[in-house]
Amino acid sequence: MIHSYRHRYGVVPGDPAYAPLEALLAKQPPISVPTIVLLGADDGVDPPPSQDEEAKHFTGPHTRRMLPRVGHNVPQEVPTVFASATRELREMG
Repeated sequence: MIHSYRHRYGVVPGDPAYAPLEALLAKQPPISVPTIVLLGADDGVDPPPSQDEEAKHFTGPHTRRMLPRVGHNVPQEVPTVFASATRELREMG
């Protein structure tokens, strides 16, 4: 786990086996599938991006939901909200 954080912030190299996948993800291809973005309004680890900054990553239908009194770990902090969003996406096909 610690290595993951160190790699994320460029302190140590990653596993070479994942280099092709990392190169693909670094290109940040547009997200074309239906998406619900759940953001904790009180996330002290990774504050939510601006709506404009986030929107440029989507070409498909997407919804942004800012969740008050929720921090960084949405699925654990509000599991019913997370489950409901998952069901919504499943119903969209």
